[in-house]
Amino acid sequence: MLLLAFDTATPAVTAAIGETTPDGAFTLRASASSVDARRHGELLTPTIQGLLDEAGLALGDLDHIAVGIGPGPYTGLRVGLATGYALADALGIPCHGVTTLDALAFATKRTEPFLGMTDARRKEVFWARYDDHLTRVGEVRVDRPAEIDTEGLPLVGDGVRMYAEPLGVGSDAGPDTGDFEPLHPDAAAMAELALLRLHRGERLPEPTPLYLRRPDAVEPGAPKKVRQWVK
Repeated sequence: MLLLAFDTATPAVTAAIGETTPDGAFTLRASASSVDARRHGELLTPTIQGLLDEAGLALGDLDHIAVGIGPGPYTGLRVGLATGYALADALGIPCHGVTTLDALAFATKRTEPFLGMTDARRKEVFWARYDDHLTRVGEVRVDRPAEIDTEGLPLVGDGVRMYAEPLGVGSDAGPDTGDFEPLHPDAAAMAELALLRLHRGERLPEPTPLYLRRPDAVEPGAPKKVRQWVK
């Protein structure tokens, strides 16, 4: 089973091709990542083509697509999702969603509880608690770093690096971080996670964007009534 995975919900543009045998053994065929928050649209398609060339594959060889569903900034997130929809429709293959923080968590391979965080802008972070690299506890949330009870757990992700001080990193009562790696999701981990869940017969999320905020742009309301000046 060949699967193409990619994520554009963070400043990273990451893509990978993974394969599993009938017994579930995973092989990474090719992967690439770059960090450029303003060039998701420019980088994703050439990156995918480069991976296919490296692996000696054609698009028609793929069996599944997995795409990061966020949460993340609107523009970058939509680049990945639109590409996933388009490829799956053209190839006639399934497209699955993977929560971006779940991919970040899976890459840690941690076996003890921790928190994963990515930058949500507006001085906030997207975050979730994990019992281990495979098990998220509850839903992904968005909060100001100072409002999060870290429970003294290790923290991973670029959101931690950006907001270390309000999270209490380095203080006597702060979390035991070790390091913050990985900072960004890795599509190699995303591909392995998606194929693992498919092999187990688990249901993956739909490839629809995970938004945790109301949009900035809203429909204008009714025009204000203006009183006529009568002399």
